[in-house]
Amino acid sequence: MPQTFCFLLLPGFSMMGLMSAIEPLRVANRFSGVLYRWQLLSLDGAAVAASNGMSLNVEAGLELPSEVDGVFVVAGFEPLAHYDVRLARWLQRNEHAMKVLGAIDTGSFVLAEAGLFQGQCLTLHWEAIEAFRERYPHLHVTQELFEIDGRRITSAGGTSSLDLMLSLIGQQHGETLAVQVSEQFVLGRIRTRQDHQRMQVASRYDLHNKKLVKVIGEMERHCEQPLACDVLAGRVGVTVRQLERLFRHHLSSTPSAFYLALRLDKARQLLRQSDLSVLDVALACGFDSASYFSRGYRKRFAISPSRDRHERH
Repeated sequence: MPQTFCFLLLPGFSMMGLMSAIEPLRVANRFSGVLYRWQLLSLDGAAVAASNGMSLNVEAGLELPSEVDGVFVVAGFEPLAHYDVRLARWLQRNEHAMKVLGAIDTGSFVLAEAGLFQGQCLTLHWEAIEAFRERYPHLHVTQELFEIDGRRITSAGGTSSLDLMLSLIGQQHGETLAVQVSEQFVLGRIRTRQDHQRMQVASRYDLHNKKLVKVIGEMERHCEQPLACDVLAGRVGVTVRQLERLFRHHLSSTPSAFYLALRLDKARQLLRQSDLSVLDVALACGFDSASYFSRGYRKRFAISPSRDRHERH
């Protein structure tokens, strides 16, 4: 019997994340007969607009076909904007009847809010990970491309949904078919779940100096409690003056200015992806003073934190 997956689309969902999940299933069917079927659902049975403004028609509202193997919640920006008791109860009621209950992109927020993660590993889009950790500190979130942990399957969205489905196809129907499907999408290789969501530090900043790459990695890992410049220098075995020269030569910046920009960028992600107060965001990014945080934020983004959050809507 073919497997049937339902994709519940929330307003503002990621079109790329959805299509990257469905297209591998379609191509697998092309090579090996009807292995998979899929249906699109919405909260009310009406068409749903994606984050790119395009709308998709769906087959049904919160109604499952008679034979269904799994449901994936597909979200994008503001995943909890349309979350309510009705959706939570529907997910909880059907959870035991399905082999898979998963999420694509920020759909993990919805499953977490409904209390449907019980110790499983999960992932979501890297931009929303910090906000997720702040809201659900007890859950085990990773930065993997996808996670398959028992009946919970999550992907980071975007093209990682393609990697997830290729992995499932390989597990269920053999690696030969998975390779055939991947070649149809002109992929050089099938990425594993451990592949990084984001480009590594060296690639992102076009750096080849190992000490500088390591220092930036330390900065990214210590935003809530920033490390002093002498501590950073000591961790890579250079003096503070040598570290300052490295930043000037390779990044046309100073260590402190670069570190501040990293923390402000993280603050913007939290403001846009979470409901944390401006003060809580400031504290989560290592700012003890709300006024200092607001001044730095306005200088970097030409808008105040509170106004930036308001304009997000």
